[in-house]
Amino acid sequence: MIAFINGTIVDITEDNVILEVNGIGYNVKISEQTSQNLPGTGKSVKLYTYTCVREDAFLLYGFLNRDELDLFKKIITVNGIGPKGGLAILSVMSADDLRMAIISGDAKKISKAPGIGAKTASRVILDLKDKISLEETLFMRDINNYDIKETSHDLTAESEAIEALVALGYSPSDALKAVKAISAPSDADAEMILKLALKHLF
Repeated sequence: MIAFINGTIVDITEDNVILEVNGIGYNVKISEQTSQNLPGTGKSVKLYTYTCVREDAFLLYGFLNRDELDLFKKIITVNGIGPKGGLAILSVMSADDLRMAIISGDAKKISKAPGIGAKTASRVILDLKDKISLEETLFMRDINNYDIKETSHDLTAESEAIEALVALGYSPSDALKAVKAISAPSDADAEMILKLALKHLF
């Protein structure tokens, strides 16, 4: 329903942020890790969102990147885990760490999340191990570890360009290397970065 919200931070707690957009304040549920990585109040931020509609509530869950949002969506497909449990898991471990825990079968690490017992953690591994590959995990770790300070353009635009290259058939590692290799203007969008990366690959 709502793909993302781009607004000014009014207030932050460990599990919620209020974003003001055109005079309207939106309550967005967030993980503790997202809370720690947000800029301060008064700053602008873009959160990718998941909308949860219930009989008694309309809730938004926010994430700083689409990778974390996509993983959250996978987590809540597991029987017995709802959005609250998904955020609990992503509050105690990063998306990269969770993928590695699933691949390695480390239920103990996942069960450290509040409200997630050993049986539920094992179910997460069982249900998601075939949906997460080692290549994807290493690829996303490279992207997430790619320091934005090393580049003059926006990291989100880079991620979108990398995803587009992978969709075109390039391997994740080649796509990442191509985007790292180019020089783009500071205001470059994903389309411009993609074109430059394709020229580099050709």
